[in-house]
Amino acid sequence: MLSQYLFVGLLMLMALAVPLIGIGFAWLIRPKKPNPIKQSIYECGLETVGETWVQFRVQYYLYALIFAIFDVEIAFLLPWAVAYNKLGLVALLDVLIFIGLLLVALAYAWRKGALMWR
Repeated sequence: MLSQYLFVGLLMLMALAVPLIGIGFAWLIRPKKPNPIKQSIYECGLETVGETWVQFRVQYYLYALIFAIFDVEIAFLLPWAVAYNKLGLVALLDVLIFIGLLLVALAYAWRKGALMWR
């Protein structure tokens, strides 16, 4: 029994050691020639004009997050659609509940105004 814990401990040790060794090695061999041009702030190869910190509206992030969630949910429906002929009535009811929950979430987001593009 102790050998099983030893294996898990060694696995955790290796999981921590490998990335740390890689980061340490990259830190040792990196070029160390900083200058003001390399440390200047730029965006898309152009120098910034004005304030570099710009605040975005939260609605943009909510809109993108809701899009990503519903886009990923399609990936959950695809295997069900492929195996539809082999599945029974229980699978159909499960998918209807799943789609119902998605519609409730969409209605909630719509009612809260998260889908308003301002």
